[in-house]
Amino acid sequence: MKRLALLGLVAAVFALAACGGDDGDGDGAAGGDVRGDTVALIEERGALKCGVTDTLPGFGFREPDGSFSGFDIEFCKAIAAAVLGDDAEVEFVAASSSARFELLSAGEVDLLSRVTTITAERDASRAVDFAQTTFYDGQGFVVHADSDIYDAADMGGATICVAAGTTTEQNLDDFFNEQGLSYTPLSGEGSEPQDQFVARRCDVFTSDKSGLAARIASLPNSDDYRFLPLTISKEPLAPGVRDYDSDWKDVVSWVVWGLINAEELGVTSANVDAWAADPPNTAVARLLGVPFEGGETADLGFAVDPQFIQRALRAVGNYGEIYARTVEPLGITRAGTLNALYTEGGILYAPPYR
Repeated sequence: MKRLALLGLVAAVFALAACGGDDGDGDGAAGGDVRGDTVALIEERGALKCGVTDTLPGFGFREPDGSFSGFDIEFCKAIAAAVLGDDAEVEFVAASSSARFELLSAGEVDLLSRVTTITAERDASRAVDFAQTTFYDGQGFVVHADSDIYDAADMGGATICVAAGTTTEQNLDDFFNEQGLSYTPLSGEGSEPQDQFVARRCDVFTSDKSGLAARIASLPNSDDYRFLPLTISKEPLAPGVRDYDSDWKDVVSWVVWGLINAEELGVTSANVDAWAADPPNTAVARLLGVPFEGGETADLGFAVDPQFIQRALRAVGNYGEIYARTVEPLGITRAGTLNALYTEGGILYAPPYR
């Protein structure tokens, strides 16, 4: 093995599955090609450089005091804790939708954790390798509450706000072509599509559903907007690493899987220390990198020591804890969505840690 309110409204919006947030999946061409041992580079530097979005509440957002918060931010912290033993050793780098892949390939960041969709073209043609999906999403639409638009057919001739140079923009064009409808795109970067929509410069705002919910929930007059019951794409959101560094990809993927496995097993930030000292079973012992009943510690050969999941859990908790702390306050629950555990009707399913 290698070494490494709005709550009810939003609940209805996400009834199909999950919600997502590819708040602009830009397609900047890959720049340089930095290869090598990223784990060793991070350890030598003493910090993880994590490319994030800083304008999407609940996923990646820069607070007024300059700190970062959100679902994707928590995974940066978990990975920093896993590798360096300290979730504070993260340098957050604002990575726009149009520049994110260049930042990664040029070595300006070690990791992208910023609502980025896995696509075949990106995986095959860019200097990015995707780790395990953290959030399953789909593209949707929101209109003003007084709009006469209720379904796809009503959007013919509409002006639609959309993030520039993104899969969202591509999906929109495909959808309208397939429907035989005309439309006028009004594109922009970051929060510009939202601002243009709020200012009524467009009739419709489209993005991944979680991104729409996050942005609308952050507005003081959120009741002035209405979600359409449409999902026009699949948007699996995942961290991205550079190509040709399988040890680093393994660490990132298994931190994600480890936090999902921890939720399944009942390991939390509150009990991780107690269970590491006295694990209740072999599955928990393996996950936390400790022996069970006098046996040996399972070293599975990652580029970090066997306690790396233990450190990540101590820093941010399991997947469910992260979700409850960052996404659920937006009114986006997990029940009945793809982002629930497979035992609870979703598709979150982590390989066994053994």
